Amino acid sequence: MAAVTRCSFNSVRRLLSHHYKRRCVFKANKQTPVFLSKRYNARLFHATSAWHGPILQFKLSDIGEGIMEVVVKEWYVKEGDKVSQFDSICEVQSDKASVTITSRYDGIIRRLHYAADDTALVGKPLVDIETDTGPEVAQEEDVVETPAMSREEHTHQEIKGQKTQATPAVRRLALENNIKLSEVVGTGKDGRILKEDILNFLAKQTGAILPPSPFHETQRPKEVQPATQTASQPATQTASPKPVLSTQDVTEPLKGFHKAMVKTMTAALKIPHFGFCDEVDLSRLAALRSDLRAISEARGVKLSYMPFFIKAASLGLLHFPILNASIDEACQNVTYKAAHNIGLAMDTSQGLLVPNVKNVQLLSVFDIARDLNRLQALGASGQLGTSDLTGGTFTLSNIGSIGGTYAKPVILPPEVAIGALGKIQILPRFDSNGQLVKAHILNISWSADHRIIDGATMCRFSNLWRQYLENPASMVLDLK
Repeated sequence: MAAVTRCSFNSVRRLLSHHYKRRCVFKANKQTPVFLSKRYNARLFHATSAWHGPILQFKLSDIGEGIMEVVVKEWYVKEGDKVSQFDSICEVQSDKASVTITSRYDGIIRRLHYAADDTALVGKPLVDIETDTGPEVAQEEDVVETPAMSREEHTHQEIKGQKTQATPAVRRLALENNIKLSEVVGTGKDGRILKEDILNFLAKQTGAILPPSPFHETQRPKEVQPATQTASQPATQTASPKPVLSTQDVTEPLKGFHKAMVKTMTAALKIPHFGFCDEVDLSRLAALRSDLRAISEARGVKLSYMPFFIKAASLGLLHFPILNASIDEACQNVTYKAAHNIGLAMDTSQGLLVPNVKNVQLLSVFDIARDLNRLQALGASGQLGTSDLTGGTFTLSNIGSIGGTYAKPVILPPEVAIGALGKIQILPRFDSNGQLVKAHILNISWSADHRIIDGATMCRFSNLWRQYLENPASMVLDLK
């Protein structure tokens, strides 16, 4: 009975549409009504014999940070592929981060508006998707996809008169666990709720202990490659670049992270840099790390020297908060940052990236190591998101993992200080008894914004940082 009714309805709709078009054509051209009516009749029969759903233009939404264009790095679909909601469509790269774009609809990909390595504009169509959604719903959803002119995310959800920022995947996770997003505190950009926030909230409700996970909100369905090199790895493990012999000059535009580096370094030229260098004896720390490495690896986390360097820096910033500050462009106001979001400069296949560990002042050395493992895995696979690459307040550059002892690090605006870590060497030194011993020596190079930081302040901070590392037991007294 349902089949007969559906067939009858389609027949009536086909006849009414044919009759309407025939009348419109007859009025438009009274001289050839019969010929045009037959022509439209043939076209109508061909078009309605296979009924298709509406085709929606999936627009590239505003991803924040004032980004107006991105580069399409890789397509995960092709024309004719069937996709479901939350399936990965493509990976795009801005001058801030790489982001995986997921589908909002169930349907079939009908058109890709860009090829790989093309520049896509925010607010313009990215793909066309044929869906089974009704035209009314399709029109409403298309309005949601149109980016606003402000920096607010397109994934806002209205809850109790307030806008809560969360992606569809995060909202679905919250819905599956009966969690109200209004009760979750977001740790992302501008209070954006991340998947980790949902999991942490769920763990607090159930009393569960979450295992370490390399998952990130923008993770694409691809196997994670080995992590980037850390300070504990010898520089000999780095593969040498292959020689390139070219017969002619090649000119190419700056894109993505390289374009961002031009902007950042140009802004850094306005900062008067003050440099300070010193050496640190890590012999006791090396012994402590050797004792803790097996325990950490049993928990699934690789323990390098870097978590100790970062935690010692955070403890030092508590005594010298001016190093964790920023100054406005007019040089009239200084903002002291409450959070210690300490960045780590990474050498990746995409170029120099500086993700940061959030709220180090609240984390243990093990917590820092776990987050570093996650950031290194994401950096190696090109999956670092905007939340990981923004919001830094202080930076350490691990140049020693590649080679070299001293450096002249460049401050990353709006930060006011940065440190460069040299490679760890075993060198002869005299101990407190005057005996010649083998020592693990690290060279550290600091750069500070001399507009608000004087040399004495930088020197005192470095001395305190060195004391924590040379006598790691003293860190226990100040751990939160």
